[in-house]
Parts: sequence; C-alpha cells; structure tokens
Amino acid sequence: MQTAAVGWAVYERLGSVLALGLIGLVQILPILLLALPAGQAADRYNRRTILLFGQGLTLAGSLALAALFWLHGPAVLIFVVLGLLGVARAFTAPALMALLPNLLPRPLWGNAATWNSSLFELTGLAGPALAGLCIAATQGVMAVFLIAAGCTATAMALFILLKLSPHVAARRALTWPEMVGGLRFVGRTRLLLAAQCLDLFAIFFGGATALLPVVAKEILHVGPVGFGWLRAAPSLGAIGMALYTAHRPPWRRAGRVLTLAFVGFGVSTIGFGFSRQFALSMAMLVLTGAFDNLNVVIRQTLVQFITPDEMRGRVSAVNFIFIGCSNELGAFESGVAASWLGPIGAIAGGGAATLLVVLVVMRAAPELRRLGRLQDIHPAPAG
Repeated sequence: MQTAAVGWAVYERLGSVLALGLIGLVQILPILLLALPAGQAADRYNRRTILLFGQGLTLAGSLALAALFWLHGPAVLIFVVLGLLGVARAFTAPALMALLPNLLPRPLWGNAATWNSSLFELTGLAGPALAGLCIAATQGVMAVFLIAAGCTATAMALFILLKLSPHVAARRALTWPEMVGGLRFVGRTRLLLAAQCLDLFAIFFGGATALLPVVAKEILHVGPVGFGWLRAAPSLGAIGMALYTAHRPPWRRAGRVLTLAFVGFGVSTIGFGFSRQFALSMAMLVLTGAFDNLNVVIRQTLVQFITPDEMRGRVSAVNFIFIGCSNELGAFESGVAASWLGPIGAIAGGGAATLLVVLVVMRAAPELRRLGRLQDIHPAPAG
C-alpha cells in the first residue's frame, strides 16, 4: 500500500516522471552501501533482533511520511524518509532471507519458497488495490501510511512470538574480506552468478511499474482506483502461478522454465507498452507477474540449496543487492527513459531489452539453461 501511495502522491504533487525514477534511486543507494555489512550481521548476530531493528525503522518511516503529506512538508524531506526506508530494507532483507533454515527442514525449502512467494504476492495484490480505494475515499494518502505503520507494528509483534531453532553464529572478525565473502561466493559460483545477472538486467530494463501513475493518468485515464488495480495486476498473475506450482511436482528442467519465464516477461512488457485499453493492460501486467513469479521461486530456491549455512546471511545480502538494483534502479531507468522517449517508448523498449538480455546470458552460461531439478543441487564449498 505504501509503495503504491508514494508513487501516486509524488507524481500528483510534482508532475514529473523523473521524480518517479528518483523514488527508486534514493531507496537503492542505502541498500548498495549497507547490504554487505547487513549480511555479515545476519551471519554473526541474532537474526530476529536485526529484523526488529529494520521493522522499527520502517515504522518510523511510515509515520514520517504520514506527517509530511498531512503537513505538506518539503518534497526533499519525502526523499530523505524514503532513504531511511531503504536503510531499513538493507538490514531486514538479508536477515529475513537467511531465516528459512531456522524454521523448516531442508526437504521443504523449495515448496516453502513457493508458498512464501504466494503470500508476498497476495499482499502485493491487495495492497495497491486497497491503496487506490483508500486514496479515492479520503482524497489523500495519509491514511495509507497510517495503515502501513499499523501493519509494521503487527509484524514486529509476530516476529517476537516466532519460535526459531537455534542459530549458532560463527564469531568471525569484522573485516573487509569477511564482509565481501558472500560477493566472492556468488562470483565464483557460476550457476548462481548467471541466475542473478539474468534477473538483474532483465528486470532492470523490463520493469514498468514505476511508470504506472503516468499510464493511469495520461494514457488510460482511469484515476486512483484504476491505478490501484494496475499496480495490483502483476501480483494477481504471480499468485495464480504460485498456486499452480505449489501443487505440482518440482520442475524437472528448471533452467528451461526459467528461460521461458524471462522471454514471456519481456513479450508481456512490450504488449503493455503498446496497449491503449485498460483490460488489455491489465492482462499484460497479469502475465508479467505470472512469469516473474517463476523466476523468483526458481532463483530463491537455487540460492537456498547452493549456499552453505555459514554464508547464508552474506549471500542473501548479495541476492538482495541484485534484487534491489533490478527493481529500484530499474525504476530510475524507467523514469529517465520516459523523460527522453515518453512512457510508451520506455516500456516497450525495456521489454525488448529484456529479450536481448535473456539471449546474451543464456549463451554465456549454457549450464543455467540446462539446469535440472533444484532438489539435486548440493551446497557449494564456502571457501
């Protein structure tokens, strides 16, 4: 809800597609600076404590956004608070990704990733739609931020009550080589590196959600409620795909499925870029969400199976950097491209660039294309 409301409110207030891109940029900079030390912290300290710290910052950020929009505070302070939320994500995401082995046995990790993705996408479906309805009903965004703050407080209470198996952290020195250990692990694990690069560059060019406020207001003319449904459409597709994959056996040719997922994502993005009908735009966004869900589940399961437990926090931090770069920097790229090419050229051109990325990565790393059952993968050596 908060993500959708920020994009709508900033564009309504500033009327600039470049400002929509800056929303992503100010949130990715803290992630790039802090994700590696946050990953080391997740391997060294109590992961629940780190989660509570990150959620506390998120709660403060939501309340600050509510106050700024209520009081019509300076626009620069909005971006400062978004930077604070980026700091919160930098610490929360590695600890959360590394928490899975403390919750479930290894044979359940793949199915757990699918269900986790389903629940995540369910919030992605309901959140933007509720945000659009809330904005339309209250003629403002402050209520959205207050609801987000309440949800964050609830999450903090649930984390406190969560029962975890013991996590014995190795008390390594706080040194630069230890901090970049996850980066070195990903760099020398060719299969993992290829999957991360594919996601980074494909989503970087193909992400269209940053421009949805422009599409809703200037092209489809559907208002805040229509914007909320457009913002929720990818999550609708992702939920449908996740429920399908959760009830079927593991993919026997995961690499081929991953390749087809990215091709479908690029084609659907191109179709959305040229659409002038609300129904067709919704359909294309639903498809992008369905194809992206396949990528998320396969890639996250691969990370869990191939990473040794003593490096899980640091590798999760690197994984989060790739995810953050593809989404937030992709939003910045979309804003810059739209200021030059217009929203249609930026979206359709990004989809075409995604197809080119798939071709290049799959030719450079054929072992990713030939990847079979994920459950057959064993952890790579930590050293």
